[in-house]
Amino acid sequence: MIVNVGGLNIVLQAYKETGTIEKIVYTSSFFALGPTDGYVADETQTHSGKFFCTEYEKSKAVADKVALDSASEGIPIVPVYPGVIYGPGKVTTGNVVARMIIERFNWRLPGYIGQANVKFSFSHVDDVVDGHIAAMDKGKLGERYLLTGENASFREVFDIAAMISQTKRPLFGIPLLIIEAYGWISVLFSKLTGKLPLIGLPTVCVLRHQWAYSCDKAKAELDYHPRSLKEGLSQGASLVEELGID
Repeated sequence: MIVNVGGLNIVLQAYKETGTIEKIVYTSSFFALGPTDGYVADETQTHSGKFFCTEYEKSKAVADKVALDSASEGIPIVPVYPGVIYGPGKVTTGNVVARMIIERFNWRLPGYIGQANVKFSFSHVDDVVDGHIAAMDKGKLGERYLLTGENASFREVFDIAAMISQTKRPLFGIPLLIIEAYGWISVLFSKLTGKLPLIGLPTVCVLRHQWAYSCDKAKAELDYHPRSLKEGLSQGASLVEELGID
């Protein structure tokens, strides 16, 4: 909360003090808009605030309200909302797609996670970068833009990765109750080892909901054209070589 809300407030205060800033592109998150169970949302959606799966989600929703209130007061801010970001780079907690694919191919994650009909909006990191640049150049003050991409389930992500790497697809789906139990074990293990868990309890809550969005507005106004998951996962070196899978 301190970073996401406090950091934005510091930027807004700097704007007021300098008087020379023409435009602020504020990076929010799809979490700020809330889940989309049963439908695909666009920029008109705001978080209901009825529940939050993670503290990160809550902080992004609170910061989003600050950004929108600032826009209504005339501050030249353009909020953008990336989806689940994936792509080349270090395998950190933020690069959850890469982490899960590595676990999948090393058989530490033997089956599909999530529900087959529950989709997430995946954004390649290079598309998100291009979207930010376009928002600075073309974004309309006070307008929100979803820098999301293909809406797909983690089951589809694993299937695409298997096709690219010419390996077998997982044979079964892991029930959320088992993933939740694994989450409890991971939390305990992380306390003993100091390593961050692959799947924590908040992640299980996220997996119970859909987070699917339309980026049609960004396509129309920012000339934003996100790549497909197949293209994004297969670019550069082969997936196996890129992720260092044994």
